[in-house]
Amino acid sequence: MSKSGRPREFKDTAVIDAAVEVFWSQGYGACSTDDLCKETGLGRGSLYNAFGSKHELYEQALIRYHQVGIEAQLEILNTDAPVKERLQELLEWEIREGSTAKDRGCLLINASVERGKTDPTVERIFKQHVALLEQALEKTIREGQSAGEISRERDTSELTALFLSCCYGLRVIYPGTMNRALARQIIDGTLAAIF
Repeated sequence: MSKSGRPREFKDTAVIDAAVEVFWSQGYGACSTDDLCKETGLGRGSLYNAFGSKHELYEQALIRYHQVGIEAQLEILNTDAPVKERLQELLEWEIREGSTAKDRGCLLINASVERGKTDPTVERIFKQHVALLEQALEKTIREGQSAGEISRERDTSELTALFLSCCYGLRVIYPGTMNRALARQIIDGTLAAIF
């Protein structure tokens, strides 16, 4: 329990979502406790009672961002559509997400660049996100091979790595350039290489 008597499980989604926005816009290092209080609506004492520290709130924000993102990606990959359509839809999702991210890019990539080598929490969450997406992609590509959409001669892990690198490439390139023609070339080239 926290000092206020509230169970530590108190992690108001609206507060965490507001913190996501602050950390996403400013990064961890440039974000102050005052910034977090202003955007979450919590006083300094309430913030610390609910989350313990800025770093614990940061962890909750990264976990929330990861969960929302991975759920959306898995939902796309776990449909009954042909595998090519699912993979194309996932890449289109990356563009839509890049459009809504404006020039902020992906919070998990940003966190990994800023703190991944010095913060085990960031490293763990980022690796978990990549691993879950990689597993889902490998499963989807295997389904495509079983259905005859993708050649069985092709190495599944190589195709998975190719597609994964395209996803993360779009997460970096598209929000920074907003170049839809380039994004389209990346998508078309990746799908042509797999199918």
